[in-house]
Amino acid sequence: MPDLQRLRADHGPAVLAFELANRAYFAAFISDRGDEFFDQFAERFNASLAEQEAGICAYHVLVGEDGSVLGRFNLYDISGGTAVLGYRVAEHVAGRGVATMTVRELCRLAAARYGLSTLRAAVNHENVASIKVLAKAGFVAVGPAEPGGKPGTWYQRDLAPADPAQGRSGRDG
Repeated sequence: MPDLQRLRADHGPAVLAFELANRAYFAAFISDRGDEFFDQFAERFNASLAEQEAGICAYHVLVGEDGSVLGRFNLYDISGGTAVLGYRVAEHVAGRGVATMTVRELCRLAAARYGLSTLRAAVNHENVASIKVLAKAGFVAVGPAEPGGKPGTWYQRDLAPADPAQGRSGRDG
């Protein structure tokens, strides 16, 4: 069973392998990260860890039983109880409900662990699979967007308040 984990330094090699193995697949739906992303991966990865430590982002990886990264699920621009959701899953698990299941889990974590009340996601009109994932996860269209410079839509989900009896664990180790 895949495990959603908060991004850690030791995930670096598996994240890079995931991005390289799926680069062409991702480029069919979203803007390609470009060669510079891969050339400067270590620096960018460390910057992401620093952003996470500062509390402005919360990065997660979906890890398979073999330790490989099956997907990335990120909350960024965290401010005032709101964050932007971004995600991508490996081609070999796409279409199997993995993204929907994990987005739902991240919505639960966003409220319970990070105290967020609203998540937003921008999707270009051509990315039909992501639009379906967001709809199944309870997001609704709220207005126009231009993700990657392409025409798209902002989707939003208001999150249920965390159960105070459960408490908030703060940062996940």
